[in-house]
Amino acid sequence: MDGHVRRALTRVLRWPVAWACCALAASAQGQDLPNIVLIVPDDLGRYDVSMHGGDIATPHIDSIARDGVLLSRFYSAPVCSPTRTGIMTGRYPIHAGLMRSVVAPWRDYGLDTSEVLLPQVLERAGYQHRAIFGKWHLGHFKRRWHPLRRGFTEFVGFGFAVDYFTHERLGERDWSQGYEPLFEEGYATDLLADRAVNFIAEHAEDAAPFFLYVPFGAPHTPTQAKEEDLPLYDRLSAIEPPRSWQEATGHNPLMSLEERTTLRRVHAAMVHALDVGIGRILDALDTHGIADNTLLLFFSDNGGSVGIGDNGPFRGCKATVYEGGIRVAAAARWPAANVSGGRDVSVPLAYIDVLPMLMRVTGIDDHGGKPLDGVDVLDVLTGEQDALERDLYSFVGRTKVRDQVAVSEGDWKLVIIGPHLTEEGAAEASVRQLFRLDADPLERHDVAADHPDIVARLTEKAIAFRELQPPNPVPLYSEGEGTFVPPPNWQFGVE
Repeated sequence: MDGHVRRALTRVLRWPVAWACCALAASAQGQDLPNIVLIVPDDLGRYDVSMHGGDIATPHIDSIARDGVLLSRFYSAPVCSPTRTGIMTGRYPIHAGLMRSVVAPWRDYGLDTSEVLLPQVLERAGYQHRAIFGKWHLGHFKRRWHPLRRGFTEFVGFGFAVDYFTHERLGERDWSQGYEPLFEEGYATDLLADRAVNFIAEHAEDAAPFFLYVPFGAPHTPTQAKEEDLPLYDRLSAIEPPRSWQEATGHNPLMSLEERTTLRRVHAAMVHALDVGIGRILDALDTHGIADNTLLLFFSDNGGSVGIGDNGPFRGCKATVYEGGIRVAAAARWPAANVSGGRDVSVPLAYIDVLPMLMRVTGIDDHGGKPLDGVDVLDVLTGEQDALERDLYSFVGRTKVRDQVAVSEGDWKLVIIGPHLTEEGAAEASVRQLFRLDADPLERHDVAADHPDIVARLTEKAIAFRELQPPNPVPLYSEGEGTFVPPPNWQFGVE
């Protein structure tokens, strides 16, 4: 399926292993620590990038895999806030009550302040400048949830999806610098790339390394592109909504072919602008001579939206626990440590692995927080390790009566769709599907009837995982929507 890409990538020469070992040893001793750049687009489909054979040209994103490594089995959560929680904590977001849904604009809810976050860990490692430019989406009603209270030193961006031109949500401008509203004109994707490029220029010569987190809003809705980019894809065909969307969520996307065609074409133009912005970040690292010792991670926060983003032949889409909802476009690059050469890393990795891996990179043995669910995957990225022994879990619950839970154990994956698994008899009342991902990565063949023992074992694991949700999780998205009026410029109290 992606073989032609892999063959092309393997033609790039690899860095000597000896140099990689020296670089890792220096990092462990706190010397020559790498700059860290984390780029996370929003709702980017796996096949919205050309490195997987998609029909949108993304040469700059592709170059991360060509010059670094392709992460062909990288997993995020099914929706936005959960993935961002896992990145920041190294823990499944269910622990913090932030896995079943996202933080809605009208929601007085945020990431538990008892959690130790990634920028706080990096501060201990000597990273003096820790910036976030883009979408936070982990709490906005109170300042205790603000990025500047959670370890970041700079913030320009927004709380959730905003208009790309006016930067408004529900009639109020949601665009801030630090704690204050920021009034600037421009297309949101371009403005965030500007901030990232300027940050790199400002700190490239610093003695201490920097951490740059760029959670782009693109290509999440509202589906809006610049006029000059629209002709690039004005003949693109529509994406057919996957049947598994209705199967998993209970909803039927009511969009005509004409509507889906228009949205797909604008979406493609948005991805083009995203790729150009990422290219500018890569150019800035090259221009300032720091690309070699910069650890760059790129991955989407979830799969593409139904009928808009392209998840290829994979089953499902955003907001489902099928592969199309969680197996995302991803790549990494760190030439100084042998994360290079265009290799295809097919070991299953996950968003919760970012923090524990960066602890290893920066020499932090104990982050002082709660037990981690993610694992250090640095040796997988460098090619020194070719397997990981652990289960992976996914969960989303977008309605009061319907959950989706998935557990992967080796090559086996169980998907459970139905009542909350914590309720008596819920498992038996649910749809349970078993897939063998090594032979059936597209999840076309349910073999649950042939392996009742495996279904039973994985069901017990899924129930135990679902029981981790605390008593007061984030409410469902629609709750409280009708009565909410945002404050001017989305500025809340100082608590």
